[in-house]
Parts: sequence; C-alpha cells; structure tokens
Amino acid sequence: MPIEYILGIASFLTSIIAGVLGFGGGMLLIALLPLYLHPSTIIPIHGITQLASNSSRMLFSITDVQWSLLPKFLVGSLLGIVLFGLLLANIPSTYIPVAIGLYILLNLWSSRFSSFIKRYENYYIIGLLQTGLGLIVGATGPIATSVLTKELTCKNQIIATSSMFMSISHVAKILVFGFIGFSFFEHLSLLIYMVLGSIIGSFVGTKLRSLASNDHLLFIIKLLLSLLAIKMIAAVITEYY
Repeated sequence: MPIEYILGIASFLTSIIAGVLGFGGGMLLIALLPLYLHPSTIIPIHGITQLASNSSRMLFSITDVQWSLLPKFLVGSLLGIVLFGLLLANIPSTYIPVAIGLYILLNLWSSRFSSFIKRYENYYIIGLLQTGLGLIVGATGPIATSVLTKELTCKNQIIATSSMFMSISHVAKILVFGFIGFSFFEHLSLLIYMVLGSIIGSFVGTKLRSLASNDHLLFIIKLLLSLLAIKMIAAVITEYY
C-alpha cells in the first residue's frame, strides 16, 4: 500500500481518537511516523497534519472555545519559539526519534515527570513549554489539557480550548521549520492525504465523543504508544551502536 494511503488512514484514525478524548491522537501519530518517514521530516509533516486536525476539531466545537485564555498562552508561545528554536538548530535530526520516544514513555509512565509537567498552571509557561517543546518532540497537547481539566468542568470546552492552543503551537512549528529551510511542497501529495484524513477524523471523533467509554480506549492508546516509543529508541540505538 502506498505511504500516502497508510499515513492518510493513520491520520484519520488518530484524529478520531483526539476528537473523542481531546488528546492522544497526536502522540500516537508521531510515534508511527518514524516507521515511514526520514527523521528530518517527522516534526514538520506532523505539524501540518496536526494543525488540520486541531483547527478542524476547534471549528467543529467553536462555541465551546474559551477565548479568554488565549492572550497569555500566545505570549508564552512566542517566547517558546525563540528559546526552543535556537535549541532546535543545534540538535541532529537523527536523534529526534529518541527524543520523541523518551518523551512519550516519560509522559505516560513516570509520575515524577508527569507531576513536573502538570504543575505549571501559569498559561504563559504552558504556552512556552507546549509550543517550544513541540518544535522538538512534536506532540505536547497533554501539557495544557491537564491544566484545562482542572479549570473547566465541560469536556467539550476542554477539548475545544486545547485544540485552539495546539493549533497555535503547530502554526509556530510550521513557521519555524519553513524558516530553517524545510520544503513542504516536496511532500505535497502525502500532506494532502494526511490533512484530509485528519479533518474527516476530527468530524467523526466530534460526533462520537458523547458515545465513547474512555477508560478502555486510554489503556490501548498507552500500550500502543509505549511499544512504538520503545521501537523508535531501539532503532536508533541499534543503527549507531
């Protein structure tokens, strides 16, 4: 099966997951991408796809977006672009799968790491970390989602507002990678399939949100993410050592 079809379907399915749960889809997709893409293309292609996924999910629930939280997050995001953009320029692309894999495993299974991430409840800092780290590890949605869950009582508001935050982070990612010379047009065919899959998946996930049982789905996502993260790390280690 052509890679466009495979990753288009993957974008569709992971976007459904994100539409239902509000997170998990982006992390699952970025764990799959190293199996099919060169390391240097993973983050920018993931950024375009997830911008489509998050912005469409936000639009499908536009009345639930909490716009009052936007200014602080936006200021933090701008700072994150500058600080982490400088760091990105000095990281070999070969090791990006390792950074992604470690981030996923720590975020899922380390209570200390999870507590460290979740305790930043200032939206300036959340914007800085979520957008800045997104340049390096790609999927950072849980950073803001964990805080929104404490402040908002409506699941639709949490998911819609988190989607708005992530849309900003992915726009920043696309701009930074475009600035440093990544050519998105070289991957236009793949991106069309992935973007269409993401938008359709967001629509389906939004419709299914009220019907889903989260507990079982969350366990499956965590298990799949962990296996894929270990595979990513092992592939780099075995290749160079």
